[in-house]
Amino acid sequence: MIRNSRRRTEPLDHAELARLLPAPADPQLAASRQDLLEEHLMSEIHRPDHAPAASPVRRPLRRTVLFAAPVAAAAALAVVVSLSNSAGTIASPKPVKAPVVQIEEGSTVQLASTVHAIAAAATARTTPQPGPGQYIYIKSQVSFMATRHNADTGESVTWVQPLHDREVWKSPDGTKGWLDEPGYQDKGGITLDTNEPRKQLSYTWLAAQPADPDAFLKSVYSTVSGTRDHDQQAFNEIGSIIREQLVPSGLAASLYEAAGKIPGVVVVEHAQDASGRDGIALARLDPQTGERSEWIFDRDSHQYLGSRGVQVREVNGVKPGTVVERTTILTRAVVDAKNRRPGAGQATA
Repeated sequence: MIRNSRRRTEPLDHAELARLLPAPADPQLAASRQDLLEEHLMSEIHRPDHAPAASPVRRPLRRTVLFAAPVAAAAALAVVVSLSNSAGTIASPKPVKAPVVQIEEGSTVQLASTVHAIAAAATARTTPQPGPGQYIYIKSQVSFMATRHNADTGESVTWVQPLHDREVWKSPDGTKGWLDEPGYQDKGGITLDTNEPRKQLSYTWLAAQPADPDAFLKSVYSTVSGTRDHDQQAFNEIGSIIREQLVPSGLAASLYEAAGKIPGVVVVEHAQDASGRDGIALARLDPQTGERSEWIFDRDSHQYLGSRGVQVREVNGVKPGTVVERTTILTRAVVDAKNRRPGAGQATA
């Protein structure tokens, strides 16, 4: 018998987790998933000792494994579940079966003109500049993947989180922040304060970058490392900036023009964000995971709408056409304090 396992809530110990997970193919995670894993780890670390214990969860059978990200995340995930054992767990919403879409082939035929239109639109848009003590606020709706694998039958079922709100506050230098993701973090949110921010994702770092696309792309490549495809890492880094950061107006055009220069980037004519809005996408297929990351833009205004991850080639039992990630941007603004939401007259982007 196979019992459903829940993402991030099963109290596995380190030894059992090591037995369950196969040897990792690569030690690197996509930047967006690494950020989510790190933020969840922060939520467990900052959970108060007097927090009420969640309802007990059933221990899964040893032959049922839940993958919340590429299996190379085992070490970090082991820390998370270990902390969950001592501090209680969050009763996250039950995952739903991942949607499946028809895979549309990407093309480079319209790449230059599409990138030019997106860059021009980004330049024309007014972007607020955060001042001392202010925070960059991003509200989005997101859904990420968790895959259940039955080692007895070799079958895998891909589940995703129900679409839910996610609000992030970040100081310009990246040292202070707050995350509120109901159902997946403590009630009211968790701190993202850190003494070691990922500087390449901060507004301050971006504001200091050269406006020349080639020079900016070289700067992005300098932040990646390891044996994993560096082109994919660069694409992921820029994608993380677009998804949950405010891009300085003087750099906006260069950022997109730089992305268009990354080998393997294509245009997908039809892609839907998490809200179901159809747009045109800049995309790249990760040769190792088989997942194509898509940045989706409004077809007319070329404003960024959200992102989608589509499995193009079967890897670890995830079938082609499976939508493993969906996001949509609702609000992007500058606010005066952490935990404060934009109100009337507040600068938005």
